[in-house]
Amino acid sequence: MNFVKEQVLVTEVQSNLVELEGLIANQMDNNWSEPNLVTTELDDVLNGIWLGMTTGKQLGTLSTSDKEILEHLYFNLERYPNDELYSFADLTEVDKKNFENLRETLREVGLGLDITISPNMESFMSQAEALNKIESQ
Repeated sequence: MNFVKEQVLVTEVQSNLVELEGLIANQMDNNWSEPNLVTTELDDVLNGIWLGMTTGKQLGTLSTSDKEILEHLYFNLERYPNDELYSFADLTEVDKKNFENLRETLREVGLGLDITISPNMESFMSQAEALNKIESQ
């Protein structure tokens, strides 16, 4: 059961955060020509966090500490523009700058393309906790 919860979080959240970092970098390099790639990936990250929390709760394998970290991460990331059903978010220049800062933050905690990522739950929860501390500042 723990394996299922961990795989959901590592696959649906950690991997998607790495992909989000890469997409932000790509958009920075391409003058934000397709910002919906970033907002769509952010939506995938949020859905993954929600799925991980729900799965962990249903299986009874999510600790109180992990639940708090994931909830905090969800609410931190939900503040960024993300897509709604059948419509893409429109990004302002401030939104783009905030995503660029998020990219730097993701890299600081070890979540980014061309960074060795440890695919285990303890490592991911440490990264999520570090991300929360940086994002809360």
